[in-house]
Amino acid sequence: MAWRKTHLSSLLILPLLCCLPVYGSDSPTDSAAKRVFEDYLEYITLPNVATQSASDIEKVAKWTADKYSEYGFKTQLLDNNGLPMLYADYMQAGEHAPTVLFYAHMDGQPVNAEMWDQESPWQPTLKVKKNGQWTAKPLSLLEKEYHPNWRIFARSASDDKAPIMMLLAAVHALASNQIAPSVNIKVLLDSNEEGGSPTLARVIENNKAQLSSDAIVMLDGPMHPSNTPTLVFGHRGATLVKLTVFGPVSDSHSGHFGNYIQNPAFMLSSLLAGMKNDKGQVTIEHYYGDAPLPENTKQVLQDIPIDEKALLDRLGVAKPESVGSNYYESISLPSLNINRLSAASTTAVRTIIPAEASATIDIRTTKEAHSLRQLNLLKNYIKAKGYHIIDEAPTKQLRAAHEKLLRFETTQGTAALQTPLDAPVGLWAKKALESNYDGKVILIPMMGGTVPTAPLVDSFNKPVILVPLVNADNNQHAPNENFRIGNFFSGSEVLYQLLTTPFAE
Repeated sequence: MAWRKTHLSSLLILPLLCCLPVYGSDSPTDSAAKRVFEDYLEYITLPNVATQSASDIEKVAKWTADKYSEYGFKTQLLDNNGLPMLYADYMQAGEHAPTVLFYAHMDGQPVNAEMWDQESPWQPTLKVKKNGQWTAKPLSLLEKEYHPNWRIFARSASDDKAPIMMLLAAVHALASNQIAPSVNIKVLLDSNEEGGSPTLARVIENNKAQLSSDAIVMLDGPMHPSNTPTLVFGHRGATLVKLTVFGPVSDSHSGHFGNYIQNPAFMLSSLLAGMKNDKGQVTIEHYYGDAPLPENTKQVLQDIPIDEKALLDRLGVAKPESVGSNYYESISLPSLNINRLSAASTTAVRTIIPAEASATIDIRTTKEAHSLRQLNLLKNYIKAKGYHIIDEAPTKQLRAAHEKLLRFETTQGTAALQTPLDAPVGLWAKKALESNYDGKVILIPMMGGTVPTAPLVDSFNKPVILVPLVNADNNQHAPNENFRIGNFFSGSEVLYQLLTTPFAE
């Protein structure tokens, strides 16, 4: 299959794929995955940061639509104010068969190119690990030798272009072997997931009949660190809060006014420091709920294998916080995280008392500890510390009337998801994966991150699960994002098994 972009010829990809050794000798998806892997390498050369370029997203959406059409899907670009989403379907199971909607996202996180260990985040780079370091190699190396643990480094290599192309490989395997799927397939590819999917609900509502299905599978998130087939049944929600504490009406000379007026940076720091104890536990009363995790859920979380020593080593820290009894219990509880602190200038040192100090907090929520509940608890805590809360810049009258002023601004995110472990879609997926992996399937009740399931759940009232297919150590959202090559073949096989396993509602 020829490359469409002539500037990619230097990557020497074309001859490489025919020489890749078989990933699994009995896998029906091997040859299909090899063919689609070439398309995947082209796909990740396309910039896809929705918050920076609508024209880039239009190109990505058009490329994806053309590629899905090439592999037998019917496709349609869904209007979305210049950031089109993609609908595709492959309705080959028959009108009486169940329909599964697969969701993934075409867009990616912004990049700081200077922080990447390669010429460009948009040029797929093959890297081999030697003596603990990733070393770049020419892609032509794959003509002679192949190892599933080698990586492709590029933005969106894992999050989320790889699963989008794995689904194509699975469908191509069906067509190549003249096998009809057991379920009808619908696909919705989001164009601004990394921006919070602000228009997803509207796009779904405008195309509700077309997108209707019996179950929903999200192709996002990392697999278990062991790379064992993984099913995820829920995720935490997310809400952003910006807190601004006010001092003098303008930055003031610290020599003339130090020891006389309060510094809002100290005030805010003290307020924030009191929100957690030395163990990392949130001190706000009832923050975790009266009974945050049922005992049966705790047991499932404790049964998930995890090498916490290896995880801490990868993160470069000596000790975890003491919120849950292990990693999976910790990320199943609501959290409170500071992700930005600012006061005065952050680029130059000035001897001043800043006029204001601000912090941005992300709150990860659960079904019980939902956004409104956690925000009210946070507000009550702040009020108890003597602050008068406002929702806009303070007037002169407010400054005169209150010693402590704090502006409280919120950005609502998506709600948490918790699909029962015995939901039909979960039992179907578990059966499919067990059939090809000797029963080794890891079930995770809730992952710590957040994906935009709320508009899907609200619109269709159907069960949702996540089927992660990429390596856990992929550096998603960070410099040097990468994708383990072997996961392309195993992930394509996972989706093939899903599509060929009967699904009973």
